[in-house]
Order: sequence, then structure tokens, then C-alpha cells
Amino acid sequence: MKNWKTIMVPTDRGVFEVFTKGKGAPLCVSHLYSEFNETGDHFADMFTESHQVFLINLREAGRSEKAHEPHQLSMIETVLDLEAVRDELGYPTWHFAGHSTGGMLGLVYGIRHSKSLETLIITSAAAREYASSSPFCIYHPDHPKFENMQSLIEQLKTNLSAEERNDISRERAKLSLREPGRHDEYFAGDVHKSMAARRMEFFSREILLFDVTRQLHKISTRTLVACGQHDVQCPIGFSEEMAELIPDVQLAAFDNSNHYPFLEEKKAFQKVINKFYQQMTVGQDR
Repeated sequence: MKNWKTIMVPTDRGVFEVFTKGKGAPLCVSHLYSEFNETGDHFADMFTESHQVFLINLREAGRSEKAHEPHQLSMIETVLDLEAVRDELGYPTWHFAGHSTGGMLGLVYGIRHSKSLETLIITSAAAREYASSSPFCIYHPDHPKFENMQSLIEQLKTNLSAEERNDISRERAKLSLREPGRHDEYFAGDVHKSMAARRMEFFSREILLFDVTRQLHKISTRTLVACGQHDVQCPIGFSEEMAELIPDVQLAAFDNSNHYPFLEEKKAFQKVINKFYQQMTVGQDR
């Protein structure tokens, strides 16, 4: 698998590290606290056959601009950063796809700047704080694997060797798979990313007050909400809630998936996405 091309994008809000791959219409992928590199991202790879994907390191991730004030790590400020990157790249509009907290960021993007987005794909996410309201969530204290997950997250915030970090990340990911024993099969390939600790710490506070459910009606972008039936991070009820409140939306639930349907049911996920984009093309031709 070829590595992603690295470009540094100067904007009036700072310089951002961007990785690009694929051909076609421009599509943005990001995540609130992942730190990407030239090896790319499993979720972003799902779109490189049909789009030119721009995988963006946000503030405090990789070689992107630092946060000079804490509020610059917020979702709203992050959307403004993405808008600055889009504008500098010369695209009047682009597509956006986000997984997990990347999907939460996508919701805020759609609420604030739907006119900049051709489509939204929100995968394994939620429109509001999920941990305290659902015991089915692994971040809820009543979940049987809560302590295990918290321990792994705290370890990832510390200084670790590359091998130690990979081992802990592997165990963390296995907690969110329907079939943990297939982890190495799902995450095969030379993709290595890390966590931007400062962004993770800010998110852990911002999520406590996060609730955009009453604003989802403002999303005018055509949207696909995808989720696994057995998701322990963002249980399926949150995806169903989004599908009820976003005006132009489709819901795709994957019966044999947990938090990573694009890996656990890769072919089915790709088929749903291809159909979603094909329907868009048919709609434009009419």
C-alpha cells in the first residue's frame, strides 16, 4: 500500500499538516485527537478509490499549528480551521467523513457550515455526551469493561516506546471489536497513528457539555449515518437519534460490527458508501 503524500497548508489561521491520497472529488477526513502520518488511516482508506482524500492533523497534532489559547482546541474552532484549509486548497465545497469523534466534529461542521459540504458521512458517533447516559457505553462506570478501558487510555497519555504504545493501542481497539480475536486481520497493513495528548485532554472536558441534538435540523447536507449494532463506544441508539433529527439522512446499521464497521464488515460498508455516492450522482443528473 502506497504511503500518503504530505503537504503543509498555510492558512490565515496557521499552518496545517495534511496527507492526501486518491483521485476524484475532494473529501476531508479528521479526528479530534488522532495524530496521523504518511501511513494514513484505515477509515480514510475507504474513500481513496472514489475521492481525493485530505487527512488532516488538527492543532497540536503532528506538525500542525499549536493551540495558542485553550479554546482553539474546541470543535467550533476546529471547524473554522478546516474551513481555512478548504479555502486555501481552492475548493468551494468538499465532502466530509468522520469516524467516532471525527463524526462528532462532522456534525458541528454540518451545523455551522453545511454550504461548504457536498455530503457528510458520520460513522460510529453521537450527537451528545454518551458515557453518562448509556450503561451500554464502555465509558459508563456501570459497563463491565469500564476500568479496563480507562486504564488503557491513561497509559496512552504517558511517554511510551513505540512498541509499548502499539501494544496498548491494540488492546484498546480489541475492546471495541465484535470479534476481538480478529484484530490483526482487521488492522492489517502498515498504518500507524498516535494520540495527540493535549487534544485528548481538552476533548475529555468538552464532551461533558456536548449536546447538538437540538441543532441537527440545521444540517442541510446530504448525510449518511453508519454504525455497528454492537458498538460499545457510541451505542447504536445515538445513531438512531441522529437519523431521526437530521433532515436529509440515511441510516446504515451493520449487524456484525462493534465500533469499526468499516473494518469488521468492510465489503458491506464499502457497498453502502458506494451506493450513497451513486444516489447523489443520480440526484444531480436529474
